[in-house]
Amino acid sequence: MANINDIYRADLTVSEKDTALAMGSGGLEVFATPAMIALMENAAFTLLKNDGSDSVGTEMNVKHTRACLTGSKVYATAKVTSVNGNWVNFEVAAFDEKGEIGNGVHTRYIIDAQKFMAKLTK
Repeated sequence: MANINDIYRADLTVSEKDTALAMGSGGLEVFATPAMIALMENAAFTLLKNDGSDSVGTEMNVKHTRACLTGSKVYATAKVTSVNGNWVNFEVAAFDEKGEIGNGVHTRYIIDAQKFMAKLTK
């Protein structure tokens, strides 16, 4: 189980598939907000997975504060801020070579993957 202040970093080089134009979330070839959110969520998911826990995302509240182009090296961090039973809360942020490009909060719920999937197939 994760502990408060545990942190994980996920890295990505922005490609054409990560742009707002490609994702349909905008008309420009800049790093898409959905791609930034996915990178943030991946950092939180991976942090928990590295501790042996499967989890699902339940809430994300972020601001995308600055654009960056394809070819940019970006990364997202997820830092555990609280753990309440199976609920884990994170501060998330994303950065490129020039500084922060987004930030927010994210919540994940620890699950038993087999039981979770079994419920969905009934």
